[in-house]
Order: sequence, then structure tokens, then C-alpha cells
Amino acid sequence: MGDQPTPEETLPADEDRENLLTELSESLGEILVDSYLRPHEDLWLRVRVDNWHDAVRTAKDAGFAYFGFLSAIDWNIAPEGRYENTEFDAGLIEEDEEPVELDASTGYAGGDTRFQLLMQLHSLDRQLGVILKADLGEDLTVDTIRDLFPGADWHERETHEMFGIVFQGHPTLQPLYLPTEFEGHPLRKDFPLLARQVKPWPGVVDIEEIPEHLEAQLEAEVMAAFEAEGGEA
Repeated sequence: MGDQPTPEETLPADEDRENLLTELSESLGEILVDSYLRPHEDLWLRVRVDNWHDAVRTAKDAGFAYFGFLSAIDWNIAPEGRYENTEFDAGLIEEDEEPVELDASTGYAGGDTRFQLLMQLHSLDRQLGVILKADLGEDLTVDTIRDLFPGADWHERETHEMFGIVFQGHPTLQPLYLPTEFEGHPLRKDFPLLARQVKPWPGVVDIEEIPEHLEAQLEAEVMAAFEAEGGEA
């Protein structure tokens, strides 16, 4: 028997996204590093981080003028155990006996660095979306796009706070959620999950039994309220 077809190969052709990929590939030129088209779902375009602003402007000029979101991803493997060596985690069975090795290129359209920037844009006329992504260098610096999409202001501030990515040209990269004196970036894979030191993850609710005399009183109050509403015991 021959190789089994992948899910993408079994799907009908997606001419709209195929035409879009051709159009944007020509417009982006050397700015485009790689692409991935998942028929009838989405289109991913990986672009050069040095030309991030140009790539976004090109997509906007092509009709993708509706800003969806901007964020980042850390492809690093979390520290072994993820700080699970606490008294609460004793006896837990992992779903995978062996750790899953994640390659730096994990993700549609690939990737060559630990951190990637990604954003989603939509064209209301075409009823299509496109995801732009870029590999971030060691300095974790990229140009802001708030001049193209003012709505990206908040997203860039959040990404800066959670991942430590610097958006050149953004005037107000102050914290959104964390105290000013907070150190670290919580969405990085190497950020310590200190909560695991005092409570199991994802967390177990501490339930305290109701004393017998209070339980009887509570039951009587519930029954009285039920009867007051016209119910029958």
C-alpha cells in the first residue's frame, strides 16, 4: 500500500487562499521566509523580523485592514518537572512516560528561534484571515505596528510584559497587569511556577467538612425556604 494521504491532501482545493498566497508571496518578495496553507482554515506567512513593519503594511494594503491579535510564543521546553517536586504531586502519573522533544521549528511555516512573534489580520471583503509570524533575534526587538493598527498598542504592551519583547517606537510599554517592581516574564517557559511549591497544579480546592450542628441548621433553613415558596416536603 502507498503512503496514506494527509488530512490536507484529502480536503478540496481552497482556491481563495491559494490565490491569496500567490498574491502576498509576490508582494512580500524576499521578506517572505516560509508559508503554510491549511485549506479552508487559515494561511500562515513567516516573514523577516527586520521587515516586520513592511510585511504588516503589505498585508494591510492588500485589504487585510482588520486587526485580530498580536502575541508571541516561546518554543523552549519547560524545565523538567515544571516544579512538580512537591509533597502534593507525589504519586501523580504523567500522560507521557518520556518527555516530548519540541524542535525550534515547531509550528506552521516553521521557525528558527526560541521566540516567535505572531499576529492575525482579517479581510472583511474577502472573508479571509492571515497569520503573520516572525523569528525574534536574541535582542527580542521588533518595530511597533501601532501606527498601522492603533489597536495593537495594548497587545504589544501585554507581549512586552509577558515575554520581554521590546517594540521599538512604542512610547508606553508600562506594565498592564503586574506590579511595577515585578521581576520576570510569566509566559516564558523558564519562568518558575512558584505556586506549585505550596499547592498542586492545576490546584486542589481545600474543602472543609461542615460541623454536624451547622449541617442540621443549614438543612432546616433550606427546607423552611422551600416551604415558604410553596413547595412540599
